Amino acid sequence: MGVSNNIIAILNFIALLCSIPIIASGIWLASKPDSECIRLVRWPVIILGVLILLVSLAGFVGAYWNHQCLLAAYLFSMATLIVLLLALLVFSFVVTHNDGEYDVPGRGYKEYRLAGFSDWLRHYVGDDGHWVRIRACLSQSDVCGKLARDDAYFTADQFFRTVLSPIQSGCCKPPTVCGYTYVNPTVWVSPANVAADPDCYAWSNDQTQLCYGCNSCKAGTIGNLRGEWRKANIVLIIAAVALIWVYIIGCSALKNAQTEELFRRYKQGFA
Repeated sequence: MGVSNNIIAILNFIALLCSIPIIASGIWLASKPDSECIRLVRWPVIILGVLILLVSLAGFVGAYWNHQCLLAAYLFSMATLIVLLLALLVFSFVVTHNDGEYDVPGRGYKEYRLAGFSDWLRHYVGDDGHWVRIRACLSQSDVCGKLARDDAYFTADQFFRTVLSPIQSGCCKPPTVCGYTYVNPTVWVSPANVAADPDCYAWSNDQTQLCYGCNSCKAGTIGNLRGEWRKANIVLIIAAVALIWVYIIGCSALKNAQTEELFRRYKQGFA
């Protein structure tokens, strides 16, 4: 095996290693409570990472055994996967650019409004057909139950200083504007005059209902999803940059390998 092929094999091994954090990011996203309910984010990153791993493995085999057709297929496939990865990054940045969170005076947690998020996320999560399934999934999860167990003996002031996840803030308690009185994290007493906000009427102390029917719950779910995607994007950007460099160097090494092969044949012709 020539020097150029050795370089290509090493580069493909690096590309194979780059696929591991991509797959890990997809698994991390899929393991989140909101991701289990929003099927959209379960598989794209994992599938892309697995494909990069398989293509890198094929490129490694092609370089090791000097199989030019396999190397050419590797270059085409890897270019396609890098474009798909970049497209996924651009898409995720566009749809997660807007942020619907806002500060609440005297509260350690933030609250969320649907209008602050991108149209695409609002449509996908807030669509009635999708939300019926997502709401049922969230109500069966342990997101609010864990909050009620862990913080059950908090005083109101202690709870108000607590930092909540977007889902906990939007789905497990009524919005602050409603003026409900705190009993425990998932039980609140209705005021004499309820604010006109529809979410104030949607709140229920029934632990299977809570604020799962509220717009604030939709907004909190999107807020959770947005935060997780933006964290995963950091890993994906690093992996994409590494893959692009590996691909560029690999193309150069393959060109050198082809030149070596032509030179070898040329010498054999005069032997």
